[in-house]
Parts: sequence; structure tokens; C-alpha cells
Amino acid sequence: MSPLAILVLAFVFLLLIGMPIFMSLAVSATISLLFHDILPLAVVHTSLFEGMNIFPLLAIPCFLVAGALMERGNITHEIVEVVKVVVGRMYGGFGLTTVLACTLFAAITGSGASTVAAVGSILIPAMIRNGYSSVFAGSVAATGGTLGILIPPSNPMILYAIIGNLSITGMFTAGFLPGFLMSFGICSVVYILARRNGFRADETTPPFTWGLFFRTFGKGFFSLATIVIVLGSIYAGLATPVEASVVAVIWALFVGGVVNRALRLTDLRDSLFEGAQLCGTLIIIMGAATLFGKIMTYEEAPLRLARAVLEFSTDKYVVLLLIIAALYVIGMFMETLVTVILVTPVLLPVIRQLGVDPIHFGIILIICNEVGLLTPPVGVNLFVASKLANVSVERLAIGVLPLIAVMTVVLLIIMFFPSIATWLPYRLGYGV
Repeated sequence: MSPLAILVLAFVFLLLIGMPIFMSLAVSATISLLFHDILPLAVVHTSLFEGMNIFPLLAIPCFLVAGALMERGNITHEIVEVVKVVVGRMYGGFGLTTVLACTLFAAITGSGASTVAAVGSILIPAMIRNGYSSVFAGSVAATGGTLGILIPPSNPMILYAIIGNLSITGMFTAGFLPGFLMSFGICSVVYILARRNGFRADETTPPFTWGLFFRTFGKGFFSLATIVIVLGSIYAGLATPVEASVVAVIWALFVGGVVNRALRLTDLRDSLFEGAQLCGTLIIIMGAATLFGKIMTYEEAPLRLARAVLEFSTDKYVVLLLIIAALYVIGMFMETLVTVILVTPVLLPVIRQLGVDPIHFGIILIICNEVGLLTPPVGVNLFVASKLANVSVERLAIGVLPLIAVMTVVLLIIMFFPSIATWLPYRLGYGV
């Protein structure tokens, strides 16, 4: 049996018996090396170290810590208040506020689950108190939360750019137009569902006036400035994504602790603990994935896959549709960051041979992972929203189906019109 066959079969078997992802990757790679002397065993520890020693990965836990601090420092609440002034009086006002607040909060943190927790903890109870069904409230928050990984900064985008040797800033820039298009699509379906179910406007919100808007905006000025400071520092060339993530933490401490006076030492401790947990999980998976990837590259697995795909079809749209279908299935069983780590080195050679822009494909991959956040049994956003709305995951999985449908429509639009994702990064000089 070839080293590649042993590698794949051992990995699948270990996953099926419930071994953690990083152990499945490392152990299957080691078994393959023991059966076939294709590389020295020293590659095991050197690869583990190489995978952990990637400096740009520091941005991921820092953005997560910043998001946690913003949630605890009353920043999320102020963002919600500004959005509610604008759309609160419309049909389904609370639902629209949820999606738009998620859109803004996504521009601060790079995690889907964090976005659901931050915004949903405020607006899901408010929706239920105002007569919205628990399923609708949970579905809207779970779906809005997926924008956390599409609108920059995005943790999966950082990983994709690192693995694909692309510009992180270029990937961030590519996420803007697709992110706002996705937000508009979700808002449209939320509005239609709200009218159909009679979920009326938020009666507690006064009618919109520019005076009210500017007063609310003034109160939340420092909170909203977080978006400009974090992303502006990157695009103005003042900071790298890693440096901007540290700036986000410092600014969140300043606004939450000094301006809003809502942060306590226990909040700082809990936020740092969340970041440390993710960092520890991520770097050990990256180390094992680096070892796994070296053996796959040595055995020319990506090139073999590329040849097999091109023998089946040379039409890039047919291949992309097949990849999207496969990613939808994978997203049901794998967490987002793990999916990006595993499929990127395998699929990038395929899409390059088809002439697909890697930045364009990166956005397709991220949107597929958005859908994965909403599909059981692993759909993380469903579990977070389920706890907040006190409704079963099974009912939420049905409730999000219309929203998954519109996300798929937006995905197909972006697939057939690549310039939606690529125009801005190339315009600003961040293209491949």
C-alpha cells in the first residue's frame, strides 16, 4: 500500500474512532513514515515546530481577545443602539438590527461564534420579549453571526492567506463587497419573513430623525471608531494585521475600561483565557497539519487530484460547483479553521490550474464555511444561538434553511462574477 493511501486511511480511521484532529493528523503521518521510509523521522518534530512558529497566526487570538473585551466593555451594546435607531421602526426591526449589528461587529472580531454570542446575547432576548418566535430570533442571530468570518478581519482569511502564501491584507480587502452583499441578502430574507409572520417594528424605538441618530452616534462614537482604527491602520499601511490586532486589544481596553467604565479585572482575565484557549488549539493543529501536508506534497497528492479533476472536466465553473458541494458536506462535520487548514493546500493547485484567482477562491471557501457554521452536527453558531434562544438545535437547523438558501444564491453570484471579490484588492494593489 502506498504511503499516501496509508496516510489517508489512517487519518479517516482515527477521526471515526473519535481521536482529536491534531492527533489524527500527527499519528496518521507518523504511521505512514514508519511503513515507508520516504522521509526521515526527524521531519516529525521539525514540522511540528515549523507549523507552530508562524508569526501572522498571532493576529487570530488577539482579534478574539479584542472581541471578548468589546462584548464585556459595553461596546457591542452601543453599536446595537446606533443600528436600532436606523432600522428599528421597520418590519422585523429587531431582526434587521441583529444582522446589521453583526455586520459592524464582524469588522472588529474575526469569529462567527463570538459575533453570535456578542450580538445575540443582547438582541435574542429582546426579540423574544417583543413577540418574535424563539426559532426566528435564534435563526437570525446564528446567520448574522456568520458574517464574522467573511467581513474582515477574519480568522479563517488569515489562515487561508498564510497557507496559500497570499497577502492577508489582500484577502481582507476582498471580503468587503461580498460581505456587504451577503448582509443585504440576509436582511432581505429577514424582512420578508418578518412581514409574513407579522413581526412588527420595535415600538420602543422612537421614529428616525437625524437629530436622534447623531445623538446616539455621539454616545457610541468611541465604540464605532474601533472599526476605523483597526481596519484603517491596516489599509493605510500604518500596521500589519498582527499589529492591528494588538491595537484592537489596546483600544478595546481603553474604550471598555476608561470611556465606558464597564471592564473589570475579571473581564480581562476571562478574555485573555479565551484567546489563550484558541491559540493553544490552533497552533497545535497547525503543527500537525504541516507534517501531514509535507507527506501529501512529497507524494504529489495535490497534483494527482488536479489531474483527476481536469480529466473529469476542464470547465472551471463545473469544478467550482463540485468543490462547493463537497465543502458544504465537509462543513457539516469539521470546524471552520480545521477545514481551511486541511483543504487549502489540496485545492489551491487545482483551482490555479483552472485559472481561478486564489483570492476569488478564498472568498468562495470562506462563504462555504459560513454555511458550515449553520449546518449540524458541528454547526457552532447553531449551538450558541440555541442556548441564547432556549430552543433546540434541530428546530434552529430548520429555521435557518431560508437564510442558507439566500447565502447560497449570493455565493453563486460571487462565483460567476469574480470581480465582486477581486476588483477591490487589485484596485488597491493587493492582488496576486
